Amino acid sequence: MLSRGFVVPDLSGARALVTGSTSGVGLEIARVLAAHGAPIVLPARSKAKGESAIAALRQTAPAARLELRDLDLVSLASVRAFADRLDAEGRPLDLLVINAGVAMVGDRTRRVTADGFELHFQTNFLGHALLVLSLLPLLRASRTRIAVQGSIVSALYGVSWDDPQFARRYSALRAYASSKTALSLFALELARRVPEVRVDLCHPGVVPATAIAPQIRAHFAPSFRDFAVGRLWNPPAQAAETAVLALTTDAPSPTFCAPGGRLQFSGRARLRTPFRRLDDPEGSRRIWELAEKLAVTA
Repeated sequence: MLSRGFVVPDLSGARALVTGSTSGVGLEIARVLAAHGAPIVLPARSKAKGESAIAALRQTAPAARLELRDLDLVSLASVRAFADRLDAEGRPLDLLVINAGVAMVGDRTRRVTADGFELHFQTNFLGHALLVLSLLPLLRASRTRIAVQGSIVSALYGVSWDDPQFARRYSALRAYASSKTALSLFALELARRVPEVRVDLCHPGVVPATAIAPQIRAHFAPSFRDFAVGRLWNPPAQAAETAVLALTTDAPSPTFCAPGGRLQFSGRARLRTPFRRLDDPEGSRRIWELAEKLAVTA
């Protein structure tokens, strides 16, 4: 359910792809878009999770047009196959929400994918970058509106340029933060290089249902945790509003859509000033070139 006063325009016929739409904030984003008429492409690693998500969406949008597709961001081959199939269909893609992610905060083990990349780096950044680069002809032709889901941790940490995959000294929090900041910088370079699409940034605040929230809760007393969950942290349905605002705002792009509460932890979506670490044109150029290089060689 959206916050009172949050108005979403009619999206009838606006075909939308939402990564990470089988659960959490992504599912809530898909729910809002479907309820306002958008046909939804739901990528899923697990067919069972995808079918469960479709059943959940049918509860609020029984007539929605929903397409379940196979996509695993941990496999670059899967990303390429997904993009090839979508492109070959020749159907417009009006809305794209780059939302899926992993946050193994608190895990001291550095995990590497079958493609040889650190897990956060590939899932949060490289997999999505490859998806966008592979779909560029379709995105240009469709004049797609793109919402890119960053993270509040970009307020604290930038890209670890000297060791972007944390091969030397691993920190799950820093790896997560670096990957999400890299994704946001990539999005800003996409906006600069590809004027046919519209790109806007967003982040959901701190969401109790996400993997990162339990690690934050562990540092506070139970009484404060109870207060924070009720007053400071964003429930998934409200957290979804920032991406929906990014997809529908008429403000000059690229905008930065975030919760309106203190520290951007929670609250209704509003336009805010981007984190200073995202004001980095040279970093955006570097991360784009890194993505292009890895997309060819990986």
